[in-house]
Amino acid sequence: MGSSLADQVTARLDRARRLAADAGVDALVVTPGPDLQYLAGVVKHSHERLSALVLPTQDEAAFVVPRLERPGLDGSGVDQAGIRVIDWVDGEDPHGLVAACLDGVKRVAVASDMPALHVLGLRDALPLATQELATPVLRELRMRKDPAEVDHLRRAGAAIDEVHEQVPGLLRAGRTEAEVGADITAAIVAAGHAEAAFVIVGSGPNGASPHHELSDRVIETGDVVVVDIGGPLPEGYNSDCTRTYVVGGATDEIVEVYAVLQRAQAAAVAAATPGVTAESVDEAARAIIRDAGYGEYFVHRTGHGIGLEVHEEPYIVAGNTLALEPGMAFSIEPGIYFPGRWGARIEDIVVVTEDGCEAVNTRPHELLSC
Repeated sequence: MGSSLADQVTARLDRARRLAADAGVDALVVTPGPDLQYLAGVVKHSHERLSALVLPTQDEAAFVVPRLERPGLDGSGVDQAGIRVIDWVDGEDPHGLVAACLDGVKRVAVASDMPALHVLGLRDALPLATQELATPVLRELRMRKDPAEVDHLRRAGAAIDEVHEQVPGLLRAGRTEAEVGADITAAIVAAGHAEAAFVIVGSGPNGASPHHELSDRVIETGDVVVVDIGGPLPEGYNSDCTRTYVVGGATDEIVEVYAVLQRAQAAAVAAATPGVTAESVDEAARAIIRDAGYGEYFVHRTGHGIGLEVHEEPYIVAGNTLALEPGMAFSIEPGIYFPGRWGARIEDIVVVTEDGCEAVNTRPHELLSC
């Protein structure tokens, strides 16, 4: 396992160097967050004390870390790949230590989630260098999943499908959204996730709020209920899946609108093939909903990338002309929302293959009665 992690980290750092050099960037500085987890297998929190991977395009990598946190690198990608560790103690200037690794650089790209405290500290320590975001470089790495990452996403999809299988037994009139959400949260962890990152149980009018989470509203007979749930596996890769349920029987209106939503979601999945643009997948879903007369009620993009973050690139949205490539993973989740009344959404995670896409979620798309 150690040598495999070392090989993975070495390969990812080499690719990051090449992409940075191609972009004219002299060095990357990456603080704790998903980018650092991807590049070096380091999962840490960002505190006022600076920890950072320093990756010059023309020199060896280094990891600057507070001495008190140095033991936390044991067994990590930094340790396994033999990256030089530079530790420091309170009272020393960590930004100066980073600058010492970057003598003469002109363009430094920093992680997008680097705290302003450190962005400004590095600016002062490197007064002759310009700073920019590392996102244009790192997204080229992260949005194309390798086979191991795809396998993580498959397992995450299967785990959240297991939870959705239990939802009909948890939803019933007389229970509150919060009560149902607590049961779902426990089921997410029991299914193998490290935690429940989010649990949306939107019943009745709350279902018309796409990011509604939980409330004390009592679920009633006839309610349409949107259940959007997910979280990370222990390895860090996330699940995210939405299904819509109805408590008791559905009205003719609900059946009609939901059928449109099903067609839209299926059309977008069918459209997600190599070479097409991200915006064309969005349009495949949006056109069906718009043509049915519900266009104003589809109020968000069709999808977002997923991996070490629940939301990452590529985004399946109008205006994104990015051509899809094998290994890109994202949600396809059109929705229709009637403010103050009810809403519905269907969401699968898909991975682009050589000739189409693979859905990692396999639960039925029909409106399920509870």
